[in-house]
Amino acid sequence: MSFKCGIVGLPNVGKSTLFNALTNSNKAQAANFPFCTIDPNVGVVPVPDERLNKLSEVSKSKKKINTTISFVDIAGLVKGASKGEGLGNKFLSHIREVDAVIHMIRCFDSDDIQNVNPDIDPIRDLEIIETEMMLADLESIQKRLEKNNKKNVDEDLLKILEIASECINHDKDISILKSQFDTKKLNQSGLLSIKPKIFVCNVDEQSLQGGNNYTKNFIDKFGKDNTLIISADIENQINELEENEKKNYMDMIGLKDTGLSMLIQNGYKILELDTYFTSGPEETRAWTIQKNCTAPKAAGEIHTDFEKGFIRAETISYEDFIANDGWVNSKANGKMRLEGKDYIVKDGDVLNFRFNT
Repeated sequence: MSFKCGIVGLPNVGKSTLFNALTNSNKAQAANFPFCTIDPNVGVVPVPDERLNKLSEVSKSKKKINTTISFVDIAGLVKGASKGEGLGNKFLSHIREVDAVIHMIRCFDSDDIQNVNPDIDPIRDLEIIETEMMLADLESIQKRLEKNNKKNVDEDLLKILEIASECINHDKDISILKSQFDTKKLNQSGLLSIKPKIFVCNVDEQSLQGGNNYTKNFIDKFGKDNTLIISADIENQINELEENEKKNYMDMIGLKDTGLSMLIQNGYKILELDTYFTSGPEETRAWTIQKNCTAPKAAGEIHTDFEKGFIRAETISYEDFIANDGWVNSKANGKMRLEGKDYIVKDGDVLNFRFNT
C-alpha cells in the first residue's frame, strides 16, 4: 500500500514550493498570486530506508524497490470555500481522497510574497482552513442524515455522523470519534475533519534552527508532537544540489533531516504504518502495512492470491538477517521462524510466504 498526503493551506503559504521540493520536480506552479494551482499535482516519491540497501547487499539482489508515498498539492483554500468562495468545494473534494493532511502554515515575513490576509497569523490561518473543512463536513452530514438518505446508511456510520454533527455544532473536539470507532469505519465516513494531520510551519532560513515568534505561538497552542518546522525554500535548494553536495550543505546550515524524511516519519507515526521486506537474489523490496497487520494480510499486499492461499510465513527479523548474512545462515543458526495465520508482522521483518495456488 502507498499512502497519500494532501498539502493544504491558504494561498501563497509555500505549498507548491514544498511539493516541488518533496517530489524533486517543478511540476507544481509556484507563483506570487492566489490559486496558481488549479488541478491538484500528484507526485509519487520512494520512501528512503537504509535497511533496504543493506538487505539488498546481503542478498546480492539484482533490483531494489522502495515502497512509496504520494504527495498531492491542493490549491489554496480561503474563508468561505465551503460555500464556493475562491475555488471552493472542488478542492475540498480533493482533500477527501487523501489519507493524511499536511497543513502548510505561513510563519515568515516577506514583502515580496503576497499574503491573502493583512498580517501573518498562523493560528488564525489554520483555524480558517479547519473551519472550512468542518463546514464542508456538516453540509455532507446533513445531506446523509436526511430522511430519504438515512435508510442507506449503516448503523455504525449513522452513529459516526450523528456524533460528528453534535461535535461540529457545539464546538466539541471531533477527535473523540477515534476512541469510539475503528479507523476503517472512520475512513468510510469521508469526513475531512478527522483525517490525521501534520502541521508544517514554513519559515525562512534564519528561523530553521530555533523557530521564531510565529512558530512559538503556534506550538504553544497546538503542541509539538505533529508540528514540523521546515523551510520550503531551503528544501528546494537542497534538491537542486548534487547528491554528494547535499550532506555538506545540510551540515553547514545545521539541518539534520530533510523535510521529506521528517514528513515520512511523522506520516508513518500518525497513520500507524510499518514496513516489512522481501529479499532474495532477484529483488529486495519494501512493503508498507498497517500496524498489527496479520501475516496473511501482509501477504495480500503482494498479491491477493497470497492472502487467499496463505499457509505460513518464513520469518526473520531484520537484525538477524543482516547478522547471519541472509536466508541460508539465518535458517542454519535457528533464526528463521515459521509463523501462521495469527502472526502479527513486526516492523523490519523479512518474510517469505508459502501459499497454495
